[in-house]
Formats: sequence, structure tokens, C-alpha cells
Amino acid sequence: MKRILLLLFLAIAPTLFAQLPRDLLTSTERISTFDDYDGSVYMKSRYKESSVIDEKSGTYDAKLKYNIFTDALEYNQGSNLFTIAKRPTVHARIDGDYFYYCDFKTQRGQKREGYYILVELNDKYRIYKKLTLKIKEPSKNSLTQADDPGELRMLTTYYLEEEDMIMELPMNKRDILATFNDKEGELKEYLKREKIRLKREEDLIRFVARYSALKSADSNPSQSLLSTRRN
Repeated sequence: MKRILLLLFLAIAPTLFAQLPRDLLTSTERISTFDDYDGSVYMKSRYKESSVIDEKSGTYDAKLKYNIFTDALEYNQGSNLFTIAKRPTVHARIDGDYFYYCDFKTQRGQKREGYYILVELNDKYRIYKKLTLKIKEPSKNSLTQADDPGELRMLTTYYLEEEDMIMELPMNKRDILATFNDKEGELKEYLKREKIRLKREEDLIRFVARYSALKSADSNPSQSLLSTRRN
């Protein structure tokens, strides 16, 4: 409910907010390691008009960009570079994407702390995506003997979350049907009938919504979508 209220607030709040307070900023240095690589450490190369929401003090106007490599929201002020404080009570909206710093756990109890982008908010569950980098180091081309530059490629992983517990959502048909095997038959038919392409974000959201509806229709519905195995 708290997150729903935050999103509603952002939708109706004025466009001008107070400037970022110093206690939300941490001084940092620009990383030049990957300057000669193809690709970027940033989700988007330019700073975007953003809102920083501190649940304890208010909402602030800023221009931010997300550094995937350092998992940080960067803010530039003159010649000084800062990152936004990594706290669960501090969120940001950057160009329509909602960033939350979360302290999630997997079903096996492994910690998965970091920034997650909210893509679907439901009374029963949330869907987030997390960005990571695949880094290919520079090498020498065996055919031309020329030096090939390194390469950075952005990878997107989706997660289903309930009460701070997350489960990765596979993006291929076989694996996602195995994950939600308690409704495998119905979901297989749904994938075919609706021509669902799981690599499209909107289709993945539709698929999880369908699974939630099927679970709710059971005579003894489970309270958790993360409990997916057949008895």
C-alpha cells in the first residue's frame, strides 16, 4: 500500500520540487575503465529529469542516470559526481522508470540486495526487472591480428516478488512452464492461444496475471504465487 501511495503522489505532485539535500548524496568518482569498450555502463547515456522520493523527508527534483556496473543512481553537480543514498526508504523515478533499493531474498534464503525497477504492481505480487552487464574483455582477432575492443551488453532479468521474497521469471516457454508447473496445462494453452512472447515485457506481465487468476480460482487457493510445485 505504501508503494501505491508513492506512485499516486508522483502522478499528482507539482513538477517543481526542492533540491536534493546533502544527506541523500554520497561523493563518488567517474569510472573510466570501460571508456574504450563498445557499449555503456549506463542504462541511458544522458541525465534525465527525475524525482527522488525520501519517505522520511519528501520529494526532490534532480537529473539522474543509472550506472549498471556500480548499481548506483548518479547525480552531477558542477564538476562533482554523487550517488543517491542506497536505502530502502529512498526511491527514484527516472524518465518513467521507478527504481527501488531492495533487500530481497530468494526462496533459498540468498540475499539479493540492489536496485530493482518496478514494472507491475498488484495487490498480491509485484514484478521487477534488474539490469546487469555482460562484459567481454578486449582481445586480438585471430584472423586479422587487429585488437578487438571490449564490449558491454545490458542484460535484463525479471523477478516475481512477494513480501520481499523473489523468484526469477524465465523468459522461455519450457522453463516458465516448469516453474509454474501446478498450472502447466492451462498456461501452455494460454501461451498458444494468446500468442504470448515471453521476451516482451508486456506479455510476461500478462502471463503472470493469468497464473495469478488461475491460482485464485482454485477451490483452496494458495496465498502465494511463489508456491508453484504440485503436491
